[in-house]
Amino acid sequence: MFKNKKFAGYSIIFMILGVAYMFFYSGLQNDHLNILTPFLQETYGWSDLKITNPVTVGAIIVIVLYLVIGTLFVKYGVKKVLIPSIVIMAVACVGIAMAGENYMLYAISIFLIRILVVPLQMGGFMLCANWFIKYRGRVMGIITAGSPLMSVVGIGLLTSLVGTFGLNTYIMIGAILLVIAIVTAFGIKDTPEELGLYPDGADRAPVSEAQESGGALTVKQLLSEARAWKLIISYGILQFVIVAMMAYMAVRYISLSSPEDVPNLFVSKGLLWLSIGALVGIPMSYVLGWIDDKVGSIKASLVLNVLFLFAVIPLAIMPVGGNVALMAVWAFGVACMTGGLPTMHPCVTSYVYGRKHYMAANKWIMTIQAIPMAFALTFMGAFNQMGQLTTAYYIMIGLLVVSFIVIMTMKNIPDANEADRDYSKNTN
Repeated sequence: MFKNKKFAGYSIIFMILGVAYMFFYSGLQNDHLNILTPFLQETYGWSDLKITNPVTVGAIIVIVLYLVIGTLFVKYGVKKVLIPSIVIMAVACVGIAMAGENYMLYAISIFLIRILVVPLQMGGFMLCANWFIKYRGRVMGIITAGSPLMSVVGIGLLTSLVGTFGLNTYIMIGAILLVIAIVTAFGIKDTPEELGLYPDGADRAPVSEAQESGGALTVKQLLSEARAWKLIISYGILQFVIVAMMAYMAVRYISLSSPEDVPNLFVSKGLLWLSIGALVGIPMSYVLGWIDDKVGSIKASLVLNVLFLFAVIPLAIMPVGGNVALMAVWAFGVACMTGGLPTMHPCVTSYVYGRKHYMAANKWIMTIQAIPMAFALTFMGAFNQMGQLTTAYYIMIGLLVVSFIVIMTMKNIPDANEADRDYSKNTN
């Protein structure tokens, strides 16, 4: 990859941008709610649902937005959609800072942020799929490290900044987003071919793409295939679980606080273990990408599914006041979950459909997966208000058993770009 110096330069810029995309995607999709929700409850007396309802509505809109953004990416290219989206999201961050008790301004701003993280995520994924085949898993593993990096430094930093500057913290976030938009505009192209290059810095066009059959992938063809539904069900469950887990981890810890936990269990112990475990788990996004490159996406997906249980089970059985061993396992699981899912979702879709058909398939797959994901916050909120949050975690454990079984049934699906992968006999 780095033998071609021109390709190497653009690759490094993309990887830096990719880490930033995933850092803010993870942070602004759900993670910031762990800090924003308690702050708004304490400052304005707003309820859980009042704070998160605009996010839930946004998550429902996202169901259609995945399809719209994917279609726009295919028609106009990534940058023409991604850059304006980042700019609007930056303005929405300023809106949260300026809202105060103006609920309408708050609701519009957080709604825009929730929906506009979609092109941030999808854009990073598509750029990676466009630029890399042989090294796709490892590069995806590098850029998706931005998600657990959010867990390591982002949540703690955001907690500190909000404690010091209040909602003015979101003005700082908006400024950083504008810088990212500028670098995206001038630092990267949609495909290597636009620069006279080939994926992975190779000296020839991908062999596997010459072997691909058929024209454009139609929605009728996609939805009539068992492989598409297996992807939708298995990774749809993983997406639902990660949204539910990340949005309510602080609430779960607070609910388990003892009188000795000042101000609460999340701040006194949970944040520390989240930082330690996430730091250890960051390499797992790369490890999963390496497994993907070496043995394929299906086996790597099974590993990921098991790692999800490391995050969910400890919160299901966590006692009041916490438990050091369980919190350590939980923190490692969260890092693997937040780094691993963004790595493996685009990898497994590219594995099944190839670079050329990746976005044509992905826009429909993610649209359908977004339907249950849209109700993850409502699911957790309902159980929380009933005082049955523990039950929600056991339900998620059951769902993860289902996803593991579904992935097992995918073991005979071939890699669409196998001729250009590390495990191909034709790879130089």
